[in-house]
Amino acid sequence: MEHPDHPFTELFEQLGLASDPEAIRRFIERNGPIPEEIPLPDAPCWNEGQAEFLREAIEEDADWAEVVDHLNTSLRKR
Repeated sequence: MEHPDHPFTELFEQLGLASDPEAIRRFIERNGPIPEEIPLPDAPCWNEGQAEFLREAIEEDADWAEVVDHLNTSLRKR
């Protein structure tokens, strides 16, 4: 099965967050780094709906999985 490519900005839109490059940079700067022992969906920066979306994307290897992995990596480095 082929997965569509979702741009990083589209993930932020899906999460109900500002999606312009500067807003994304600020979000990552403000909310990272997330400690390795905390799963991405359990980070305190998400509301319940956002956390559930991220959890499903990871568990189901959904269309969003690749871009969620990118978000995960971005929020863990400093």
